[in-house]
Amino acid sequence: MKKKREFQSSELVKSFAKIYGFEEKLLAFEVKDFLQEYLSEALFREIESVNLHKKTLEIKIKSPLLKNDFRMRKTFFLTKFQEKFGEENFNDLQIL
Repeated sequence: MKKKREFQSSELVKSFAKIYGFEEKLLAFEVKDFLQEYLSEALFREIESVNLHKKTLEIKIKSPLLKNDFRMRKTFFLTKFQEKFGEENFNDLQIL
């Protein structure tokens, strides 16, 4: 029963986001949660923010080394995000 309630809550949040126009922010939070699972804790701490603006995902990274790594693997990460969250949600990835 618990899983069903969690699913309903998630759907309620998505409906609310759609009504009030902050779907992009909600999706950016989902991407950040994905990165937290995907990266080690030390690497994840270097990510300052994740935002989505007009289908462009912007990831702000503190560490110059990690920033460079993300830039070199931009296509890999963009494809990964498109596979996970839907190709229609992202056109570009900017590493800031």
